Amino acid sequence: MRTEPTIAAAQHTVIARPSAPLWPSVTRIRTPARRTVLLPALSTLLLGLWGIRRQGSLWQDEAVTYDMAHRPLAVLWATLRHADAVHGLYYLLMSAVFRFWEGGLVALRLPSVLAMVCATAGVAALGQRLAGPRAGLAAGMVFALLPAVQRYAQEGRSYALVTLLVVTATRVLLRACAERRRGWWLGYAALGGLAGLVHEFALLALVAHGVTLLAVRSPRATVAAWAAAFCCAATVTAPVVALSLRQTPQVAWIEVSTGGDVLGFILITGVGAGCAALRGRSPGPRAPGLDALAVPLLVVPPALLLLASTVKPLYVDRYVLYAQTGLALLAGAAFEALWRSRRARVSLVIVAVTGASIALGPVGTRLRAPDSRTDDVLAVGRALRATAEPGDGVLFLPSSRRVWTFGPQRGAFGRPDLSLAVPPRVSGTLYGTELPPGSIRSHMVSVSRIVVVRERARERTETNVRERAKEAALREYFTRCHSVIVGPAGIEVYVRGGHC
Repeated sequence: MRTEPTIAAAQHTVIARPSAPLWPSVTRIRTPARRTVLLPALSTLLLGLWGIRRQGSLWQDEAVTYDMAHRPLAVLWATLRHADAVHGLYYLLMSAVFRFWEGGLVALRLPSVLAMVCATAGVAALGQRLAGPRAGLAAGMVFALLPAVQRYAQEGRSYALVTLLVVTATRVLLRACAERRRGWWLGYAALGGLAGLVHEFALLALVAHGVTLLAVRSPRATVAAWAAAFCCAATVTAPVVALSLRQTPQVAWIEVSTGGDVLGFILITGVGAGCAALRGRSPGPRAPGLDALAVPLLVVPPALLLLASTVKPLYVDRYVLYAQTGLALLAGAAFEALWRSRRARVSLVIVAVTGASIALGPVGTRLRAPDSRTDDVLAVGRALRATAEPGDGVLFLPSSRRVWTFGPQRGAFGRPDLSLAVPPRVSGTLYGTELPPGSIRSHMVSVSRIVVVRERARERTETNVRERAKEAALREYFTRCHSVIVGPAGIEVYVRGGHC
């Protein structure tokens, strides 16, 4: 009787039969296969530990993680009802990390390093299963060296953990399709739901999996099982999605650019397509199951997010970081295919060495520099403390720039915040509760010198009656004397009257 092909059935003949374990235990695995997984994982670990403190720098998103993870659980829960619900589970995890070890910047970033190490091992295992040990090794090494992977392996945010969960869910999907056991589908649904709770856009990876199943013409029972698992994961994630939809003003800063975001997506997709084309022209058999898995994972999540951004700008490449998995798998399979051609080996080695040198040299060094991120909270804090004098007041424009006081040296500038009514941790809000416009004005005119900490780009998207009251009082009563620029932050000194 004829049966429809599955992902496992489409694999290269050198791969273990579909019912074989996806990743055998170390005691049963052959030495080449063990190296396939361990070498890329070790590379990611070394890259993650290299310059993990980034010379003592901290950017604003990480500062928020640090602050939220140090709030009492009751305050954290109250805060999530107003802001950052999408990262709530990750903040709980980091809260546990800091309760166990108050390790500063290293403790903040080490969980991401370890998550990316495991994700790299998973990518190598996927490549090995779908296209052979050499392809798995190449896919794992490519993944470890990707600039985006190097960057987010060293950030105290959720994206490395989401990538690990998506990679693990992908591997479980292969087992579920091959063995058709209910337990594997339950595990897939659980991993999908957990990934969605860590970051809701992880659900787009499950959509890519559905495209894969349709591409290989999986049996109806398999597609139905995937649909049921997807519905379970979506149901688990639904409360977080509903809460985050009420917090969309928090991401009003997002702007999707054609020259940056769209072109970047097209270029990465083009590289993936080029890798698939190179495999098609190489001699020897192919593993069509890898294309069917990797291409949707590379294309579908960012494409859907870009499409949604035509209604509400939501696309940021790190939100779908796990799509890099598809690129690494395609590159690894292309390497394997080209390696079979003796004439192409020399050129392939030259390209690989050159790419690795760039990834480890100028790119890797740049990613670990203090100015590699959009801002440095600790540098802004140092400049603020150096500028403020006794008797000065501090004003944040807009109020969200109070984030630059977060982190290990929170509030160390030691000057009164003229617009703050209730501090963030007391009010259960992300940036604190501000005074009414009239009270802000009164506090401002009560001091002779104000240090304004502002970000012009944010002022355009986060304006409200309080922000306008701050600006009006500055224009009416104060004169700007001098300013210091620290990345996107402007630290400006205003003196009451017309004399600096």
